[in-house]
Amino acid sequence: MKRLVIIRHGLTEWTTRFTGWTDIDLAPEGIELTKKYALRLKEKGFYFDIGFASRLKRGVRTLETALSVLGQDKIPVIKDWRLNERHYGALQGLNKAETAEKYGEDQVKVWRRSFAVPPPPLEKADPRHPINDPMYQDVDQILLPSGESLKNTYDRVIPYFREKVEPELSAGRKVILSGHSNSIRAIVMYLEKLTEKEIVEVNIPYCIPLIYEFDDGLKLIKHYYLASNEEVEESIRSIKNQAKKSNSRNT
Repeated sequence: MKRLVIIRHGLTEWTTRFTGWTDIDLAPEGIELTKKYALRLKEKGFYFDIGFASRLKRGVRTLETALSVLGQDKIPVIKDWRLNERHYGALQGLNKAETAEKYGEDQVKVWRRSFAVPPPPLEKADPRHPINDPMYQDVDQILLPSGESLKNTYDRVIPYFREKVEPELSAGRKVILSGHSNSIRAIVMYLEKLTEKEIVEVNIPYCIPLIYEFDDGLKLIKHYYLASNEEVEESIRSIKNQAKKSNSRNT
């Protein structure tokens, strides 16, 4: 049996903001929640041969924290921008609830949850644009987004996943991947063969390990969260409430 474990990063100080590619670190509660669920992996005897993460600090810190709890922090870890969160364009840094007040909850829901509708784009002169970020100086500027829909995110994440992650799984290596809401949703859509309509209803809880098991031909056998249904539902409920007008405190 071949197995992939995916973890969404822990909570940050920007939980109520459109974070996107903004490089925000984990909050203390995000680190503690990561440790809590990493301990469950340890109790179940999970071990890994290689890890993958985005270049974003919150994704990297989540993976480092989990591997430290597991006592497996010496395994190789590959960090790549193609596993980054969806780029939220001109919405990056804005408070989700305040944005809902300004544009309406329906419009914000379209920006957050639709498959192919991108947010308002950033101008290339905007300091928030990745072409102005030293972290991406080695990336062809033509590839760096001004704003992304989930479809755009899928179109960069899945070719990378096929090229880099699937060969590791095929070779029998145990893989752990630390991602973000939309980079993980792209992988979920691909692995579970979900439609555009189905994927917009999918939410990814913070820190709870999502386990995929495959046969030797990488045909999906089953998938499950390493948590109770109640834990998963409570995390998802809190995520859904982030853009309500009445809410004022990461995608």
